[in-house]
Amino acid sequence: MPPEPAERRVVVTAPPRRTPPHTRLRARGRHPHASGHYRPRTEIDEQTTLGHTYVRSLMRSQLRAGITAFAVLGLLVGPLPLLFAVVPAARRLEWAVLGFALYAPLVLLARWYVRRAERNERDFVRLVEDR
Repeated sequence: MPPEPAERRVVVTAPPRRTPPHTRLRARGRHPHASGHYRPRTEIDEQTTLGHTYVRSLMRSQLRAGITAFAVLGLLVGPLPLLFAVVPAARRLEWAVLGFALYAPLVLLARWYVRRAERNERDFVRLVEDR
């Protein structure tokens, strides 16, 4: 009986299964947070699910501020045609309201919106920069 041919040996190589996170990150030029987790900036740069969540939270807060400002604007300007229809003989009232009385609330609303948007961005930067 002839001897069975020996099975050919195959060398299988793969990356090591358990490398410490700090060595993987250091090799790519990134450093983990003190607890070993990625920083939020890294999450955003790598477009992970968590990074997407961070960006969505900023977008949601900015959208909330915009919708609030738009709603206040609608409540401010929306009833004016009804007011002018109720008092048709008061042409000077229309010009006074549209020319003068409306500007102060609009400026205050715009100022509030800009400050709110800047605060949202500042909070987001603090979160991302880990301050």
